[in-house]
Amino acid sequence: MSPESVLSQEQIEQFRRDGYLVVRGMYSPEEMDEIQAWTDEVAGYPEEPGKTMMYFETSQADGSRILSRVENFVPYHEGFRNLITTRRMQQAVSELLGQPAVLFKDKINFKLPGGDGFKEHQDVQAGWNEFADLHITAMVAIDETNEQNGSLEMLPGMHDRGVLGKMWSPLTDEDTDYKPYIAVHCQPGDTVFFDSFAPHRSSPNLTDKARRVLYITYNKISEGDSREKYYAEKRKNYPPDIERDPNRDYSFKV
Repeated sequence: MSPESVLSQEQIEQFRRDGYLVVRGMYSPEEMDEIQAWTDEVAGYPEEPGKTMMYFETSQADGSRILSRVENFVPYHEGFRNLITTRRMQQAVSELLGQPAVLFKDKINFKLPGGDGFKEHQDVQAGWNEFADLHITAMVAIDETNEQNGSLEMLPGMHDRGVLGKMWSPLTDEDTDYKPYIAVHCQPGDTVFFDSFAPHRSSPNLTDKARRVLYITYNKISEGDSREKYYAEKRKNYPPDIERDPNRDYSFKV
C-alpha cells in the first residue's frame, strides 16, 4: 500500500474474490453530518424537467406518494460533486478497477418509511454493458441500515460468472444456485463497493425512519465517459415522474 493509496492490497484482493468490499467508517461523523445535510437539500429540490431526475413510489405503510430516489444531481450540487469526483472515493474505485475511473451515474435511494425493496439482480442486467464492460458502484450509508429497514444484501463469489439470468429481469433462486445472501448492515459513513456482476437485493423499510443510501457508479476511463449518453437514454425510456406521458405505462424492471 503506497502513501497515495486509499485501499490496501488485502482489500483489493478481497474485492476481486467476493465481488464486493465493505469499508467501515470511510467517512467520519463530521463528514456525514455534511452529507446528510446535502441529502436533505437534494430531496428538497423542485421537480423540474431536464434537471435532477426524481422518482416516486407508493408507500407500503399508508399508500401515500413518497420520494423513492433522485439521480443526476451531481451537475447541480457542488458538495456532492466534490465528494464524488475528488481523491478519496474516485481513487478507491480506480484502485479496484486497476486504472483511473470516471463517473457513470449518481443516485440516492431514500427508502422512506414504507419504501419498497429491490429484487435480487445484477446491475449489468439493466443494459449497463452497452456503455462499458464493467462498472463498480460505491454505496455510502447515509443512515443506519439494518434488518428492519432493508440493508443491502450481497451474494459473494458469483460476480465472475457473467450474466446469471435474463437481461431486464430479476434473478431467481435457480439463477444463483439457491445460495444465501449476506446482509451488510451499515452505520452512517460505511461504504460498500461492488461490481456490476455481483448479485444483490434489499427488503422494504418497515420502520418509521428513512434508510437513505448514496450510490455512486464508475467505469474505467479507457472505456469512455458515457454518463451523459446514459442519462439521455434513461430520460427517454424511463423518465422521472415530472417528464412522463400520462398515457404511457412505465414499469421499473431491475
